[in-house]
Amino acid sequence: MSMSLRRVTDEQYARIAQGTALPIEQAPVWDNFDRLVPGREPWRRYVFVDGEQPRALLSLTKMSGPGPLCYLWAKYGPVWLDEPTAEDEAELRRLLGVTVRRALPRAVFVRLHAFHEALDLRPILQGITWDRTVIVDLSPGEDAVFAGMKQQGRRAIRKALRDESLTVTEETAQTEESFAELYAALQETGAREGFGPHPAKHYLNMLHALGPEHARLFVTRRDGRALAWAIVVINDGHALYSVGASNAEARGAYAADLLQWRIMQTLASEGIEKYDLAGAGSDRFPGMHGLTQFKTKFERTITEIAPAWDFPVRPVLYRGLVAARAAKHRLAAVRRPGSGE
Repeated sequence: MSMSLRRVTDEQYARIAQGTALPIEQAPVWDNFDRLVPGREPWRRYVFVDGEQPRALLSLTKMSGPGPLCYLWAKYGPVWLDEPTAEDEAELRRLLGVTVRRALPRAVFVRLHAFHEALDLRPILQGITWDRTVIVDLSPGEDAVFAGMKQQGRRAIRKALRDESLTVTEETAQTEESFAELYAALQETGAREGFGPHPAKHYLNMLHALGPEHARLFVTRRDGRALAWAIVVINDGHALYSVGASNAEARGAYAADLLQWRIMQTLASEGIEKYDLAGAGSDRFPGMHGLTQFKTKFERTITEIAPAWDFPVRPVLYRGLVAARAAKHRLAAVRRPGSGE
């Protein structure tokens, strides 16, 4: 049979996706958020077919690049409707490259996920990706989920539950004023873990654009003070821990452990089946190792997933971006205090 990549409407996309749990970033509702983020805009949706049989779905966001250039981002996509071979993934990329070069000449690369390494894929220029994650199966019910945790996870939750000064509440309805306290904890977390958070407006836009059906915010407080918080995004019965933060006081109080347990209880009570804790360390991505111990308290099994890659559609321009980024890093190293310059 012949493979093809067909552009589809939102309605056609939704009809083909019936029965498949779409990651929210690959669902049409995500467009509401993308439209609010500077430098982003929804681009197109495609279905990859073998003859007349749909094999994969793909939603693409256009991201502004340096100058007039741009790239496309299929976060958590393509969504395969069956298990792909390396040849399947390669053929999808080949067809996508032809389409993008024709329809969007300014696009330098497409960032997408792939299970199989290949010569046409490159490690992502910037950002964080992973090839393993921790997914908690909530369908057996609260008691079974708790019993399935590691002993250290159950112990941490029990200690936090005995602390009557701790409470966990859902606080999805946020204003700029109320979010300021939470954002301070995120800045503290970023300084501790070595990342720079988006501006506060980014997270408020996520909550407002997706709405409480798809984005929820939970907070652990002690005597009214925020110690830890998390935004969870939800689609098609699956939830993802999207972003979170905790301050120094939270660690000794097991506030983050209690937070995750209350989130799981809430999601399970609402019929959510899977809760993805978003990433675990591996030999390929050792930077995630620091989070693995915490996440595997709640679920022993680590799930293999497809990491993100850059797929250059304009290889010469892409090599230029790689060289420019390397030069920028060298310059930053020279200017760094203590570098000897």
